[in-house]
Amino acid sequence: MKILTAAQTRQLDQATMQAQGITSVELMERAAGALAGWLTQRYTHARAGEILVLCGPGNNGGDGLALARLLHAAGYAVHVALLPAAQHSADWQHNRQHLPSGVPVAELATNALPAIAPGALVIDALFGTGLARPLGGLEATVVAHLTQAKACVVAVDLPSGLLADGPQPDPGAPVVRADYTLSFGLPKLAFLLPQNAEYVGEWHVLDIGLDQDFIDQADTPWHFTQLRDAEVALPRRGKFGYKNTFGHALLLAGSRGKMGAAVLSAGACLRGGVGLLTAHLPGGGYDIFQTTRPEAMCLTDAQADFISGLPDLGPYQAVGIGPGLGQEAATRAVLEQLLRTAKVPLIIDADALNLLGAHRELLDLLPENTVLTPHIGEFTRLTEKARDDYHRLDLLRAFTQKYRCVVVLKGAYTAVGAPDGQVYLNSTGNPGMGTGGSGDVLTGLVLALRADQRLGPLHAARLAVLAHGHAGDLAAAETGEAGLIAGDLVAHIGPALQALTV
Repeated sequence: MKILTAAQTRQLDQATMQAQGITSVELMERAAGALAGWLTQRYTHARAGEILVLCGPGNNGGDGLALARLLHAAGYAVHVALLPAAQHSADWQHNRQHLPSGVPVAELATNALPAIAPGALVIDALFGTGLARPLGGLEATVVAHLTQAKACVVAVDLPSGLLADGPQPDPGAPVVRADYTLSFGLPKLAFLLPQNAEYVGEWHVLDIGLDQDFIDQADTPWHFTQLRDAEVALPRRGKFGYKNTFGHALLLAGSRGKMGAAVLSAGACLRGGVGLLTAHLPGGGYDIFQTTRPEAMCLTDAQADFISGLPDLGPYQAVGIGPGLGQEAATRAVLEQLLRTAKVPLIIDADALNLLGAHRELLDLLPENTVLTPHIGEFTRLTEKARDDYHRLDLLRAFTQKYRCVVVLKGAYTAVGAPDGQVYLNSTGNPGMGTGGSGDVLTGLVLALRADQRLGPLHAARLAVLAHGHAGDLAAAETGEAGLIAGDLVAHIGPALQALTV
């Protein structure tokens, strides 16, 4: 699913009207109908109580007026409060004229703000994606009043005061804090960034029949990966496939006190469908690993507590390095040797990333299409401290294009950056996955899919992220989010991948 800018969204509306031969009023009616459908399914008359619809002077306000009419017709108690303005959009005027006389209407003023009981249902239709400035004056007063009221707020398309495509120019300016945000047709990039979470709340996309041809042809670097996306599916295994068919992976992991990372990563690689797995570990980790992961083969390093040597890479189709690795000088030398000599796909995570961050000259040795899986802190060590979440995405795109690599930037909506500058944000997963070892599991899963020669680097990375998050969702359904541990993710990788197999 593509993510478009505010300008492209307006172009999409125009393309839809032209392609389908409908007017802007008719498209607005579709939007209002979708809003009303969502609200009436969630709120009964008794639960909703009296609904307040706050309407601005533009088309977002027009959506609110049309919604108020439909809710009134469905028997809901609804009243409208209008933000005064010298001009109103044509569609706003149409819907104002068609608002039934039975719907109470008041004009907002500094000394005439509506009474809002705690928990009351309020629809924010003040401003949508067209806003390009911070709120001020009366509109800012209204938003502050709404925030103070502690109402249940449903934002139409975008919380008022929040910009669709970039950071707030004035961080102190008021923004509506919505409990729910209902977007038309496609999500907004603003929904997917941590700095906006307190404003967006729980977001949903409502289908209003927008023109798919325009969406398909729209040029954007932003994409949202969902479970039903066929382009990231796992190909079904052939009947006569066997262990050599699905690749032999090498995992370099573990150090004293961190063998659990190697165990978790290896488990994910095995559950991820690798044909064969060999782990190269510190000598002291042999008993732990062979006891917990008997399905894998094990090579031991001359050093007991860390890795100091690189085995022959000839037998392997992919190599992963990093989980629990430590940052010894000898281990850094192993990483450099790997970067200089590897002829197979590489996956780099955890302490291997920290070694790259501490010795940035090694970045120039990255083989093309290497997959790196940093969390935000590790990514900052590789690049620089981001000014905000939008800047971090810019840094991601610049990094992947400079080094011709794939970067899995982990977070609530994990962003997979491609060498061509495209970014794919992920839809699966839950806060319970914010637990030690979760990243090690992802590394093992990426390694398994990169060893599978049927999948390219971007496909493997996106599929691994999608399946990893889905495994987390399956696990959380059993354990609850608070009770989820990384081993639960490993146990649910099989069912998660099965759901993504075509």
